[in-house]
Amino acid sequence: MALHTVDVDRSDRAYRDWLKEAVRKVQADANRSADTHLLRFPLPEDWGIDLYLKDESTHPTGSLKHRLARSLFLYGLCNGWIRPGKPVIEASSGSTAVSEAYFAKLIGVPFVAVMARTTSQAKIDLIEFHGGRCHLVDNPCEVYEVSARLAEETGGHYMDQFTYAERATDWRGNNNIAESIFAQLRLEPHPEPAWIVATAGTGGTSATIARYVHYMQYDTSICVADPENSCFFQGWVEHDPAAVCASGSRIEGIGRPRMEPSFVPGAVDRMMKVPDAASIAAIRVLEHVLGRKVGASTGTGLWSALRIVAEMRAAGERGSVVTLICDPGDRYLDKYHADSWLADQGIDIAPYRAELEDFLDGARLTLT
Repeated sequence: MALHTVDVDRSDRAYRDWLKEAVRKVQADANRSADTHLLRFPLPEDWGIDLYLKDESTHPTGSLKHRLARSLFLYGLCNGWIRPGKPVIEASSGSTAVSEAYFAKLIGVPFVAVMARTTSQAKIDLIEFHGGRCHLVDNPCEVYEVSARLAEETGGHYMDQFTYAERATDWRGNNNIAESIFAQLRLEPHPEPAWIVATAGTGGTSATIARYVHYMQYDTSICVADPENSCFFQGWVEHDPAAVCASGSRIEGIGRPRMEPSFVPGAVDRMMKVPDAASIAAIRVLEHVLGRKVGASTGTGLWSALRIVAEMRAAGERGSVVTLICDPGDRYLDKYHADSWLADQGIDIAPYRAELEDFLDGARLTLT
């Protein structure tokens, strides 16, 4: 009996040409963008402790999420998930959607952001500026289901940052954020930091940094700072991958109502639960010290980093600590930088701000 070869050829020259050009454009964006700066937060010299902030707000779309969006687009393109003319859809509280709208426009595909209705208007405006469309939902917990449904209805691709963030980034190097931090610290007094503090929305950044540290066999410890109304801290402490919380985080960009697949608890050495008032107090102090307005997620990380500095000082330890500037404050002028919004939310930052200022002035040795 004759044997016949079964040959199915799914190649499409026009699609492959489009794919090559799309990947080239995304890679060219990385080639054009200089690395972000590592800023020093001034501490008394006699403490022997250096605090640095990796300024991710200088990316073309103004936030840490630019790195993630670039990685997710390359991942989706190379997997054959993103197709010409079909929309990319994302569940996002803002900054990831801003960056993904930018990359969608760069390669010429539609973009839809599914987000909570409470997202700041400035972020909505930025998404629309980059050509994206915003689909707002009343319940933040609905963003996953709605995004998947829209992708199915349109034949588009649900990017799903909360699942793919930790696997889309090359954590071994390739100029990721961790490799960049260590390269920039090379000539500093303490080039291998005692701690790196990250915040978690997807968990992708903390996973990338932690994996790189372990891969390179550094002694650096990783702390994740978690805001109110987020389940990451609970899930980490209780080793509970099913942990949830009922309401959404007031600190845009970080904190989640469920344990996201991209959050890797086993890679993290420590977690801190940070009151929202402390996060906002920290960014007000940062503005006074560095003359920069930043988003409240930066404050969550900064509060935790300063607590670690206080612990090191109390123990007589010397070394360095690194945290991140996640995005600029001009996106939140009507929220975290507005006293009227704080009053509406019933948030009193005065005690936390006084505690920070006393600590930095040397009047207090520790932060509670």
